[in-house]
Amino acid sequence: MKVLLIGSGGREHALAWKIAQSPQLTALYAAPGNPGIAEEATIVALDIDDHAAVVDFCRRESIDFVVVGPEAPLVAGLADALRAAGIATFGPSAAAAQLEGSKGFTKDLCAKYAIPTGAYKRFTEAEPAKAYIREQGAPIVIKADGLAAGKGVTVAMTLDEALAAVDECFSGVFGAAGAEVVVEAYLDGEEASFFCLSDGKAVLPLASAQDHKRVGDGDTGPNTGGMGAYSPAPVMTAGMVERTMQEIIEPTVRGMAESGYPFTGVFFAGLMITAKGPELIEYNVRFGDPECQVLMMRMKSDLLPLLYAAATGTLDGKEIEWHDDAALTVVMASRGYPGSYEKNTPIAALPDASAATKVFHAGTAIKDGRLVATGGRVLNVTAMGSTVSDAKDAAYAGVNGVSWENGFYRRDIGWRAVAREKA
Repeated sequence: MKVLLIGSGGREHALAWKIAQSPQLTALYAAPGNPGIAEEATIVALDIDDHAAVVDFCRRESIDFVVVGPEAPLVAGLADALRAAGIATFGPSAAAAQLEGSKGFTKDLCAKYAIPTGAYKRFTEAEPAKAYIREQGAPIVIKADGLAAGKGVTVAMTLDEALAAVDECFSGVFGAAGAEVVVEAYLDGEEASFFCLSDGKAVLPLASAQDHKRVGDGDTGPNTGGMGAYSPAPVMTAGMVERTMQEIIEPTVRGMAESGYPFTGVFFAGLMITAKGPELIEYNVRFGDPECQVLMMRMKSDLLPLLYAAATGTLDGKEIEWHDDAALTVVMASRGYPGSYEKNTPIAALPDASAATKVFHAGTAIKDGRLVATGGRVLNVTAMGSTVSDAKDAAYAGVNGVSWENGFYRRDIGWRAVAREKA
């Protein structure tokens, strides 16, 4: 099978690494890629926003299957253009990708199909939103409706913080994503991420993970795209997984199909495990980043045929195997992230990869023959271990093997699971 992978982040490096192991693969291409992905795939100079150019490349190279990694091309309809050209594609249609592309769309779907989530209201103007916030009080959550690269959500612990978040959204800092704001109830509990494949009818549960969104140790500072993750998440017990499937995932699949937007691809459910059980915080329509990195390390099964089954309506009856070991990834970011940061800083050395440790590239490039950091989140040092504590020790040992003066990282990734293991 000849495969084209769309994307350039740590998620796509992890997907490329896993797809490259498949006996069914004959050739792997990637666009736009990064230096890590280049170790697994042939990098193609394609403008992924030019859907016609992507389709032309696939026809010219007789591509059998396209895997779309990031959310933006999905929301923009790349999967629709490819499928219209008769090319099998992993990823939802633009209509189905509204699950991530519009938080208001998802909340309305939850209301219609009785999917447990926080109470909410949608606003297109600042003053009514502020009046509602004053009426509800803090803590409260303010979300830009559209895609904001993981930065459009404020969990406001005070009224002043909530009102400022509304002003920020409507100021244009998030572009069109902030033209509408969703204000929702604060959910108290423990967050977890849960992943499933779907072909529009059948659903295959994958695994759980737990992300660390805040930039600083002890979950302090602003939200980021994610500073580290581990899998599995202990809070997602077998019973909690069963409830999540019955109360959240299955009604979503049914509701999307009934609404005329059958969902094919990967559901990434951001959950809050509250005293009442699992409640949906949000949906993403792609593998998480950095959650994908730990899932791919733990996955024993061949990924490629599972993605193809989801894309072609043949997922029913498929099974998946996982390694019992835990996996943990530490994100190394450029100093200043998630604010402004210096670009093209040199990365002098990376640790050697082993069976249990792998460095996935995110915001990297080769400039003048040297590896440099070009993004906010730059490297994902990922390791396996018999426990989360062991995986953490191995990952941080890998971090110590990175020579990059402008990099920083959290030192407490996995703290909840480690505390559980020591209890």
